[in-house]
Amino acid sequence: MAKFLKQSLIGAALLAAGVLPGAAADIYEPPVYEEPPVEIEYGGWYIRGHIGMSNQRLKVLESSLFSNPAILSYGWHDKGGFDSAPLFGGGVGYKLNDYLRGDITLEYRGKSDFNALVFVTTAGGTTTNDYRAKKSEWLVLANAYADLGKYHGITPYVGVGIGASRNTISHFRDVNILNGGAGYAGTASKWNLAWALHAGVAFEATERLTVDLGYSFVNLGDAKTGTFFNDDPLFDIPNNGFQFKNLSSHDVKLGVRYSLQ
Repeated sequence: MAKFLKQSLIGAALLAAGVLPGAAADIYEPPVYEEPPVEIEYGGWYIRGHIGMSNQRLKVLESSLFSNPAILSYGWHDKGGFDSAPLFGGGVGYKLNDYLRGDITLEYRGKSDFNALVFVTTAGGTTTNDYRAKKSEWLVLANAYADLGKYHGITPYVGVGIGASRNTISHFRDVNILNGGAGYAGTASKWNLAWALHAGVAFEATERLTVDLGYSFVNLGDAKTGTFFNDDPLFDIPNNGFQFKNLSSHDVKLGVRYSLQ
């Protein structure tokens, strides 16, 4: 009997020795929570297109004709301006991440009507010249944008662009109603350095399609006409045509961007 009790106690001790380490291993330890890392969504290639309207200005209209010794003085009743005109563009770009992207765009800016009115005083008195023309451009820009965060699916952005503009003046006419005279200049084009400032808002219509409402201020450089000729060749004098200096435009555009990835 004593031997049986001794063996039972030894067995119980061994059993306890086997159970306790397991129980110690099961002691509850609270989990450690870590802040999830901020994920930046990286994009890829996209294509884009837009339509819009231009609102154009020029600083001054110049010509060697204004230096004619027969002109005693001249000035402007209307320094000249352009009507609004449609524009169409497209391009390809790359989205680096949620905050930075860039693209290259090619844009055709439709013909805009120009009107100006100058008065000229000579020994024979004062008369007026009514200038009319049309202007159009091809504009290519390399653009960089900063997206300023997404708010309920809407992303405001700002951007800059630099490139070149091919400005064309056509259908230039000078009508002198008071004296019954008139003249014309041939079509001419001129390449210029161009730059732009952009701002707007973008709305994610689908996972890949983004609708973009934007504004751009564009500096287009200068433009010129061909040589000016009088309708009566007897009154022709050598000249360098007319120069449209420091053209600029305030553009409003509606476009779409489609992600290729």
